Amino acid sequence: MTYDEIAIETLRLRKVYTAPATAGPHGPRAKSASSTPAARGGAPSSMPSGVVALQGLDLEIRRGELFGLLGPNGAGKTTTVSLLTTRLLPSAGAARVAGFDLVKEAVRVRRHIGVAPQRPNPDISLNVRENLVFHAAYFGIPQAEAERRADPLLQRMSLGDRAAAKPQQLSGGQQQRLMIARALIHDPAILFLDEPTMGLDPAARLLTWELMQELRAAGHTIVLTTHNMEEADRLCDRIAILDRGELIALGTPAELKSRAPGGTLVELQLAAAAAAVAPIARALPGIERVEAANGTLRAYASRGAEAAADLLRSAEQAGHRVTGLSIAPPSLETLFVSLTGRRFE
Repeated sequence: MTYDEIAIETLRLRKVYTAPATAGPHGPRAKSASSTPAARGGAPSSMPSGVVALQGLDLEIRRGELFGLLGPNGAGKTTTVSLLTTRLLPSAGAARVAGFDLVKEAVRVRRHIGVAPQRPNPDISLNVRENLVFHAAYFGIPQAEAERRADPLLQRMSLGDRAAAKPQQLSGGQQQRLMIARALIHDPAILFLDEPTMGLDPAARLLTWELMQELRAAGHTIVLTTHNMEEADRLCDRIAILDRGELIALGTPAELKSRAPGGTLVELQLAAAAAAVAPIARALPGIERVEAANGTLRAYASRGAEAAADLLRSAEQAGHRVTGLSIAPPSLETLFVSLTGRRFE
């Protein structure tokens, strides 16, 4: 990939949120050395102690790509976006956004990006059109030019008939589309959408998906954060799966799903420890991999339905009470489970 083809590049990008001092019998004190990330094999001693939100992220996002940052709550998605949009300073590492250094050229970075936040934050004292015009002024766009851009943009967002409404009169989906319109008013090359469909009803979610696909087709680079696996699978050209601040998988949706081990995931919930059932499961035909943790038994099988029936029957014949059963085809979910040993929630 040539340099001109890269929209965003990160090199060992890291963020540590410094822990506050704790109160002791003689007043405030810092955390003990044994409780720091360095002592646990995390941040080096030169790093501030506290919560490691992002651990050495290396990424290249291509121009014109719809790139997904996928992970459960607390995975580091919003921290990554906050760093790449200059709202936070990195603790270590480096990044270039739209060809500019994230720290040294932050002002130039901001001129080339648009951001739609996770929670809509319009100015409620202004109407919908005025929100766009006012925001455009931050980028040096004259009022007449901003007004010329605003109405076509609102039409594109299906908000043309709501231009004179106040934001609090809009539905959740309409407010989210207003945030995307506001992020686009200065025609940025890169658009960051932080959980844009969170809390939306199915109809509003589908409309937002269609909008993202249109924006990508128009040439925008889009960075989408989401914890919705269907959303990432359906929309994204490539996906980075984050967990606890670490990049654990990267690729196209098809590539990632092909990495899910053993095809179908069959999961049994047992009344007692699952480790006792694991040897039984491993001996069954078609079972390629077995994992046991507490009361959960996970088996990866080439033929899911048959494996589920065999597992259920064998466990019960051995005297182990099964309290739950689920079957999942190869998916981003089964990949995440195989990499982390737990469900995505």
